[in-house]
Amino acid sequence: MKQKTLTDLALIAFFVIGSTLLIWAPFVLRLKSFWGLSYPANGLFTLWQNFDGLNYIAVAKTWYCPTLLEQNFSSLALSPIYFASHFPFYPLFIWLFSSIFGFLNSMLFVTLLFTILATWMFYLLVRDFKLTSSPLWLSLVFLALPARWVVARSVGAPEPIFIFLILATFYLIRKNWCLLASLATAAAVLARSPGAILWLAVIFSTFGPWFTGLIKRPTQSFPWKGLSQILAPIAIFGLFWFYKTQYGDFFAYFHSGDNIHLFWPPWSIFNKNQFWVGTFWLEHVIFIYLLVAAGAVLLFKKKLYDMAIFVSLYLLASFFVAHLDITRYLIPTYAFVIIALENWLVSREFKIVLLILLIPIYLFSQNFILGNTAPIADFSPFR
Repeated sequence: MKQKTLTDLALIAFFVIGSTLLIWAPFVLRLKSFWGLSYPANGLFTLWQNFDGLNYIAVAKTWYCPTLLEQNFSSLALSPIYFASHFPFYPLFIWLFSSIFGFLNSMLFVTLLFTILATWMFYLLVRDFKLTSSPLWLSLVFLALPARWVVARSVGAPEPIFIFLILATFYLIRKNWCLLASLATAAAVLARSPGAILWLAVIFSTFGPWFTGLIKRPTQSFPWKGLSQILAPIAIFGLFWFYKTQYGDFFAYFHSGDNIHLFWPPWSIFNKNQFWVGTFWLEHVIFIYLLVAAGAVLLFKKKLYDMAIFVSLYLLASFFVAHLDITRYLIPTYAFVIIALENWLVSREFKIVLLILLIPIYLFSQNFILGNTAPIADFSPFR
């Protein structure tokens, strides 16, 4: 690996750690107030309390055992089957590092670790396949935008590990390392249920050109390497079978309660009476749809068809999500939107804009973390 690449990767790790410590600083230093925001006197507890990190710790400590969930995590006030919606790949790494850091700090460490790995993977993707003239700068943009991603990579959340696996899948496919790509896809479906969208995008991208090409060239060779993608359905089948052993219900995920947030008809988010909406101040949703849709179109124009298909499918699925936090649901698409908008994002004008926006991004992150907390008083079951 070239010296410049190693230097860039080291700089990325520095910026990930540095920016995360800046987000954590008011809590670690137990500030009483900052920029008009009032902080509780419990330090890191606020970071630990952020949704949905504690749920993943509960999974890491019980592996979906209903009895243990009821006995040890009643403070979460959730039915044991609710945790079937929290897939096991993130809890697995929390568990692996818990012997070193304890479960609470392991949760934050795993988030930080996979943020570094995800940004490294983004850098390698855009550099190795010449998707930008400024891979380091674009990687720093990836770290900063959108602000909701900054929050997700600073607390207990599965997004960093999920995004790492998504980017790894696209990178490995481009390297023609099909078996490794299939393993990454299988891991992604075990990290979050929308990993199924990634799998569909890979299937469409792999077999779609062959299928449509049969009209012109009936004798063209079948993409046999794509068959390794059978690993993802096998992985989800294995998980659901494990749910059957724990819950006695193979389809426990679909019976886990009010946490899937998919509704008919589409765009039910524009109904203030929806439980997870509760407001008519929703114009920002239109801008989010517009941004991601524009990204998909530009990816098609750049002939990055696999990425364009993934973003399009993800956006299509989001039309059925009725949840005010739609920005979080679309976090897995933003890396590709950044690639789509690369020409502008590397410009001098945008660098000035981003420099100005860093302060409101930081304030948004602080305000969100302060408000997005579970009402937990006793942390002893989570340690």
